[in-house]
Order: sequence, then structure tokens, then C-alpha cells
Amino acid sequence: MSSLATAARALVVNLHSVGVLQRAGVLDLRRPVDLMRAARAVRQYGAIAGPMRMSARREPERVAVIDELGPLTYRELEARGNALARGFTALGLGTGDTVATLVRDRRELVDTMLGAARIGARLVLLNTGFAGPQLADVVVREGVNVVVYDQEFADLLRVLPPQVRRVLAVHDGVVDEPTIDELIAGNDTADLAPPPRQGGFVLLTGGTTGTPKGVPREVKSPLAAAALLERIPLRRNQTMVLAAPLFHGTALNQFILALSLASTVVLRRRFDAEATMAAVAEHRAQVLVLVPTMLRRILDLGPGMLVKYHTDSLRIIFSAGSALPAVLGDAAAAAFGDVLYNFYGSTEVGVAAIATPEDWKAASGTVGRPPTVCTVRLYGEDGKLVTEPGARGTIYVRSLLSFAGYSGGGTKDSIEGLLSSGDVGHWDSGGRLFIDGRDDDMIVSGGENVFPGEVEELLYAHPAIAEAAIVAVPDDEFGQRLAAFVVRRPGHELAADEVRAYVKANLARFKVPRDVSFVAELPRTSTGKLLRRDLTAN
Repeated sequence: MSSLATAARALVVNLHSVGVLQRAGVLDLRRPVDLMRAARAVRQYGAIAGPMRMSARREPERVAVIDELGPLTYRELEARGNALARGFTALGLGTGDTVATLVRDRRELVDTMLGAARIGARLVLLNTGFAGPQLADVVVREGVNVVVYDQEFADLLRVLPPQVRRVLAVHDGVVDEPTIDELIAGNDTADLAPPPRQGGFVLLTGGTTGTPKGVPREVKSPLAAAALLERIPLRRNQTMVLAAPLFHGTALNQFILALSLASTVVLRRRFDAEATMAAVAEHRAQVLVLVPTMLRRILDLGPGMLVKYHTDSLRIIFSAGSALPAVLGDAAAAAFGDVLYNFYGSTEVGVAAIATPEDWKAASGTVGRPPTVCTVRLYGEDGKLVTEPGARGTIYVRSLLSFAGYSGGGTKDSIEGLLSSGDVGHWDSGGRLFIDGRDDDMIVSGGENVFPGEVEELLYAHPAIAEAAIVAVPDDEFGQRLAAFVVRRPGHELAADEVRAYVKANLARFKVPRDVSFVAELPRTSTGKLLRRDLTAN
């Protein structure tokens, strides 16, 4: 594409993005100064504190966050962030330093996000499910100066070098270390001068294999939000229940959008299926953000329990973070109506595609279509473009939120400026994208290629099966053979031969698992990603 054509497309995309943000309520084109202020706030403070600053100016008395301690308005949160920034400065922190959080979802986590941004410090969101070695590796690799942590993780922090300072977030009594509340209470809440440069933040990859990699983010344009708002009807002043944890990109991108829209976000420190439904009902929430495992737990409550909670206010159930089986999405649509939005992307590539309820109704299991501001292509093993419906290829993505490389060095494979997502997929005849599996999960058995997801999708549809996973095990004759790990639904009996017969009746012979094991649960990360390595090690 010529430079002139590239510039023309960029102009069209930018104008389209402005229109998307106008319709959602992020911008008001009748007040063009708002666009300039929003751009400046995001450029100076980043993707989290920038939108917070704008909403605190426009709607200061709107409730921003509700947690177990009660509500906080945008004005109150902005003031707390300013005070904490001064507290961080008193500890010797400043622009270029790195603040890490090991904090469950409560106001202290939001305070830390804002306080770090106000001084231009880089923020690293640590996974609360980390083991000691993972935590130590990430803290050292990212050059962390201070860790803000909940007291429940105190023993875990013993693996850290002594020079890494500690600040307590949630605690249960008298402590010897500085706390978030003390740093806020002892400082002025007035605005600070902007930092010399934006600190940005680091998301960590899913961590299903070894130590998670760091993915730096520096969002410098409010137009980046259009990639999500084009296909998800988030609107100003809604209420969002955030079930997925904020350290994960799934929740964080929706939290940022909520701040941009001066919406109210309901936080919980731990996920509980019934409590989540109660929160939706109590706050008449229009938006619920979760990962598929959480959605399954909610549906497992059963119709008798779900009917106790009035969830007719829901307009969006945003699912992301791992594959959403068709049978699970169909069950969600039956229970809650046409409100399911299935997101596909990754920490590295950002947004790739989003399935609307209309997409799902037309082709359940799809991840939908790319937003206008994103480019998604499929390439074969020979590097050639794959466009035919049903033909598989590795998925490559370009978006405004694509990363520039891991903080520890290295990047993803790329073709023509598009980054590999690491997944294999195909288009259907309607231009909708389907994910067939990870390119490194493919099993070669007797010369035949099998993606676990296809077999798992079938097993999920069996009335006696709650969850299922397919992995490869070594085989002297075929090189690899398929092994199934199955979780039975409560009250159902199911034998291994029945599982094999079910697969044989619906799929090709070489996709039938030779080994079938029944387990109480499947090993998953805290955000619901399947840990196949833990199954293959058994």
C-alpha cells in the first residue's frame, strides 16, 4: 500500500473512531475542547489515570467504584490518587520507577493504579495466583522498586530481594510497614503537576507455561477505545459488575472503558457465582465482565437459584480470556437473553475480533468479526494468505493496542506488520472467525492433525459432561495418541467406553481418544485458562 493510501486509510479510521466514541458517550463533539483535553490526559497520565481525570472533571459526584467498603465517587477517587502520589514521592519513588501490585480487587488497587500514574511510575499488575518462583522472577525482571500487597500474601513476598520495598494494601490490624491508607491520609489531595512522561503499565501473559512474560503498554490516544466500543454497546453512566480480576487484560480493558464513560464499577475481592448474581440484581447492572469458567459456575447454580435474582437489567455479558464453548454460550443466551459478547484477542495483539449476540445466534462458537480499526488475516504454513471459508491458518493481527515487544526481550512472529496470536482458526462463509486451537497444541497422531478444541467442543455438548480436556500422550505406534480428561456432571454416570463411542459417532476415527480419565476438576489458571501441562504430567 502506498504512503498516500496508508495516510488516507488512517484518516478514515480516525474519523470513524471519533464517531464511535461520540455514540458511546466518551466524547461530545459539541464540546471539541473535550477531545483535546482527553487526548492530553491520556498522553500525560496513561490509559487508566487519564480517563479517570476526565470523568472526575465532567461528573465528579458520579459513583466510580463500589467495593466491600462502600461507594467512592470520581471526585473522591481522584483525590485519593493525588494523595497517594504524594505518599509515593515521600517514599522516594518517581518517574521511571516501577510499582507492582499483588492486590485483590478493591479500592486500594485502584488507588495504586492512579497514584503510580500521577508520578509517572510504571505499573506492573501481578497475578494473585502466583507461586513464589514466578513472583520472584517477574519482580526481578521488571525492575520493581516497590510492591503494594495484601497481607494474605505476606509469606509469598519472602522470596523477594530485600531492596524491594513493601506497602500494605488490605490488612487486618497494626502493621510495621507503610499502608495505602496511611499514605493517603497523610497527604494533600490537590492536583499535582503532570509527570515528565507517562509511566505506562505492564500486563503479564497467561502463564500457562513457566514464568509469564511482560507486555508493556503505553496508550497515548483515546481513540484506541473505539476498537471495543464499535462492537460492544457500552454507554455512559452504566453500572458494570467486574467478576474477572483486574490484573487480567479482560477486566482491565473494560474497567478503563468504564472510567472513560463515567460509569460505576462494582468490585469483589474474590469471585463467587451467587454473590455475582446478587450484585447484578442489587445494583441493576447493565454489564457483567467475566471469563468462561466464571460463566459456567454461574449457570451451574441452576434455574432454581438464578430465578432468585433479577438480572433483566443486563445488556452485556462480556466473556474473554479463554475459549467459550458453543454449548456454554448457548446456555448463557437461553438463561439471560441475547446479551453475550465473545471477545477474542491476547495480551500481545490486543483486540482481534468480537462476536455480538447476532453473530452468536448465526454461528454459535464464533469469535465474530474484527472491528474496523483492526486487521485480522490468516496465513498458512507456507506464508500464503488463507481466505477460503473453512480453510485453516495461523491468525495474525494488527490493532492500536498491539504490543511492541516483551519487556524481557523478544516479540511475536509477524507477517507484513501483523502479529501472530499463536492461534489457528478459520473463517466461515459469513466472514466470521472461529478459533480451532493453539498452534502448539496441535496433536499429530498417525500422520493426522488434530486440534484438541474440536474434540473438547463435542464433549462439552454431552449431557453428562461438565468439562473436558484433550491432550497428547506418547505412543509407540502412532507417535502421539489422544487422551481425554473428563469432569462428570453431578448425578450423572458415564463410562470411558461411552465417551469413546460418543466421539466416534460424531468425528473421524483418528479423533477418538484412546485414554479416558475421569477427574474432579481440570487444572486452570486464576483466569480460567486450561493448564494442559498439568494433565500431561499425570
